[in-house]
Amino acid sequence: MAKTLYWMQGGACGGDSMALLNVSSPNLTDLVELLDIELLWHPSLSNGTASQHRQTIDAILSGERTLDILCLEGSIIRGPGGTGRYDTFEGEPKKDLFAALAAKAKCVVAVGTCASFGGIGADGEIEATGVVFGKAEPGGFLGQSFRPAGGTPVVNLPGCPCHDEVLSGALTAICAGVPLPLNEFNSPLQWYGLLVHQGCVRNEYHEYQIEEQHFGEKGCLFFHLGCRGPITFGPCNKLLWNHRSSKTRAGLPCVGCTSPDFPQPHPFFRTRNIAGIPLELPDGVDRAHYMAYKAMAAAAAPERLKKRETEI
Repeated sequence: MAKTLYWMQGGACGGDSMALLNVSSPNLTDLVELLDIELLWHPSLSNGTASQHRQTIDAILSGERTLDILCLEGSIIRGPGGTGRYDTFEGEPKKDLFAALAAKAKCVVAVGTCASFGGIGADGEIEATGVVFGKAEPGGFLGQSFRPAGGTPVVNLPGCPCHDEVLSGALTAICAGVPLPLNEFNSPLQWYGLLVHQGCVRNEYHEYQIEEQHFGEKGCLFFHLGCRGPITFGPCNKLLWNHRSSKTRAGLPCVGCTSPDFPQPHPFFRTRNIAGIPLELPDGVDRAHYMAYKAMAAAAAPERLKKRETEI
């Protein structure tokens, strides 16, 4: 029997839908066919009328239609003052519609960082939040204890946007009934169990503290240029974008877009530090050992790295 899927857009730019269109091997059309998904509604891909859309919603809420998967793109907008009137559907707060649909769904997937944690607007007057997380704090809109009708936790797929292969992989697992082991932020460990730093082609420069203060060089971007790869969990250097590249491979610092606190309140391309030591250290490293290790590593750096030469 086909799995029904309803895609709802909250406070978002639509970037996750654009990423969905980028799915390949198989492409989106083939993926939907292979997984036997019946797409009940997508705000950009569906061609039904407004009245047909309303009928679909009513059928789900009445129990006439089963809702297997509810995907939310974008944050839940609660402003102003908790009313939700900044984001409405047919004149009513969209947050109320989402809550009603979530109560009927067997599985709920928060697609992208805004849906997962609130993202842009989480600290503003629009009162944006994620489904079951408000930034790193459990709770969000539906509450930490919320479970869809299927009994499994809400699945968070952060990223700005969510990587297309993560989304297709998660949908494949859900449709096949394969459990997805999750981390502390309800994100699948398969894709969010490793640091962006792992797989970065600049790792050797990082280990020997060969750091850059200007863009366009081969060295590490963590020490001065704000790269958050060593402290951010995400699949960018595992899956690559378009199977070709990532921010760090292209010479751009990781901005930590899969993190609960994205976007950060301080400048992106500058590393905050005290006496040259970054305030935020690589995951699992304490300050005393970091200072001692990096001093020794810098002294032992091979000449080829200092000259930014690639080993043959």
